[in-house]
Amino acid sequence: MSDDKNRATAAALLPLVGGAANVTSVTHCMTRLRLGVRDRSLVRDEALKALPAVLGVVEDDTYQIVLGPGTVARVTPEFAALVEAGVDEAEADEAEADEAEADTAGKTPATDAAAPTTASAAATAPTAATADELAAQGAALKARQKARNATPVKLFLRRIANIFVPLIPALIGCGIIAGLNGLLTNFGVLPALVPALAAIASGFMSLIAVFVGHNTAKEFGGTPVLGGAVAAIIVYAGVAKVTAFGQQLSPGQGGVLGALGAAVLAVQIEKWCRRHVPEALDVLVTPTVTVLVAGLVTLFGLMFVAGAVATAIGTCATWLLAHGGAAAGFLLGGLFLPLVMLGLHQALIPIHTTLIEQQGYTVLLPILAMAGAGQVGAALAVYFRLPGNRSVRTTIRSALPAGLLGVGEPLIYGVSLPLGRPFVTACVGGAFGGGFVGLFNQLGTTTGSTAIGPSGWALFPLLKGNASLGATLLVYALGLLIGYATGFLATYFFGFGRQAPADPNARPHPETRPRPDARPQRKAKKANPKSARGG
Repeated sequence: MSDDKNRATAAALLPLVGGAANVTSVTHCMTRLRLGVRDRSLVRDEALKALPAVLGVVEDDTYQIVLGPGTVARVTPEFAALVEAGVDEAEADEAEADEAEADTAGKTPATDAAAPTTASAAATAPTAATADELAAQGAALKARQKARNATPVKLFLRRIANIFVPLIPALIGCGIIAGLNGLLTNFGVLPALVPALAAIASGFMSLIAVFVGHNTAKEFGGTPVLGGAVAAIIVYAGVAKVTAFGQQLSPGQGGVLGALGAAVLAVQIEKWCRRHVPEALDVLVTPTVTVLVAGLVTLFGLMFVAGAVATAIGTCATWLLAHGGAAAGFLLGGLFLPLVMLGLHQALIPIHTTLIEQQGYTVLLPILAMAGAGQVGAALAVYFRLPGNRSVRTTIRSALPAGLLGVGEPLIYGVSLPLGRPFVTACVGGAFGGGFVGLFNQLGTTTGSTAIGPSGWALFPLLKGNASLGATLLVYALGLLIGYATGFLATYFFGFGRQAPADPNARPHPETRPRPDARPQRKAKKANPKSARGG
């Protein structure tokens, strides 16, 4: 039954993105179906947002449909199968109509508008700040931000993100298994199973450089397996016999940063060979020269340099949180949402991965996750400050569960960012939550995550630190509560101007209902006393 539902969702999505012929690539991350489209004008944004399964849409270097964790991993293969099979648009339209009929049965117009970026059908007046208008403002802000983000540096960071995003599911799975193994070790339960779980949890991380090299070559236009082959040199045990810069190399030295650099170099060498090597010799010469030259440079240069950089990153993060954890956490938690808007958060992905390689967890992610807590608190404040705005409240009710699990796009682009001030006050909530977690890092109780990707409540299974698991969980939970509370209070008291947006179909709130001016009546009584006395 679940497969039928996911297949129906995929079939409903396909015609709204222009059909199979308009889709050039299909991938997914933790929450989003990421599509490459040939003709953007064929994509029907509003119809997509209106689908019950869609939490929102984001346009970046790819067209991204937010389906939520779990759902996206099930819908993506169904969607890819439809694209590959070249399903005609008429069949997909029929599937869409069937799903729409099933989903609308027993629903009211208000609940049908539960998509996070879709307006309530009842609130259509052009002068009110309904969910529809907020969604439109959010879309305009995203479009303007996308135009600003089209710089070489930011485009490069997006490509870096594209390398690491496909690795996140494995990082999460192995991270949770590592946490489970830690529990078994601490409680002395099933000791015979501990070595097996350790091997399962550590196997991927021991070879992550190979996957990074493969994805890097693919992203930069080279042969993926050649990128993986060059990156594999970094984790090969035999590199311990190699001496570079007067020092003996160690397996894994340079980690993902070295793999990234090695694969980029391999792509450039491969492209040079494709241009200059005769076609008759290409199949022999190009891969040989690519692996040989890139491999030698990796062994006698990149591993040493990347190892030094990786060590500096770990040392810097540890020192910063140990000596200025509260201030660092305040700044990181408060600035993360703007970093996401600017696309600069993608630069943190290699840093997270490097810290996980070195220390077993990244101390930055729990702090950055506080930005989502501030966003949730701000959304709740908007909900209570606008008791008459049914459409915006419907949007918040629909998007809040996803926000609690760390999926913040529906709340950001559907509520806080279009309203303006609530986005700023959400950042304030994230700053205080981040400052709290950073303070405990400074006091000696480190809170980290064994994987990247999840946030909010979904991060609990991945938490790890230098103290007991109970202490680590408590610090993170209190940080979330502080983020919620601060975001709520800052938004409730400072997130609105004198006139809050209202629903045109709702009665004025008693506190905001305009009071009639009595002065004209008094003047009228003086001018016509008989009329004032009723005769």
